[in-house]
Amino acid sequence: MNLTNPKLLSLGEAVATREKWRAAGRKVVLTNGVFDLLHTGHLYSLRAARELGDVLVVAINADASVRALKGPTRPVQGELERAYALGALGFVDGVVIFNEPRLTAEIRALRPDIYCKAGDYALDRLNPAEREALTEAGTQITFVPFLPGFSTTGLIAKIKAAGEV
Repeated sequence: MNLTNPKLLSLGEAVATREKWRAAGRKVVLTNGVFDLLHTGHLYSLRAARELGDVLVVAINADASVRALKGPTRPVQGELERAYALGALGFVDGVVIFNEPRLTAEIRALRPDIYCKAGDYALDRLNPAEREALTEAGTQITFVPFLPGFSTTGLIAKIKAAGEV
């Protein structure tokens, strides 16, 4: 099955689109994550991120990166399925899949106006190379409130506890 996703952009396409948005005076917000099983906590944070600017670009970890971060049983959904789910959201304007463990190259290329993470992060918990790239780009770093009680790990545990469907 071919999942058509016009919001899924290569980094080069995202940079070209970013320049069009910049020329139009639109403020670009960048956030990133795995977004393995899209849940209420994700939706809450993504919507809050979008409200910070005019455009929201979501960078998602490629499958190999997720396995390195979360272990061999993750992701539950592949990168194209995760990108498709995010692209279906009206408040997401672009989705980029990144292959490296860190988002540094994407930050340097996209030069977002605002970089946003959920409130379970803090400035001192950001990767130093990513933080340096954000500073070099003149990007404002913002944290949106964290909605407690929602996590992919918790959701997987609930599904396992429910038994076979």
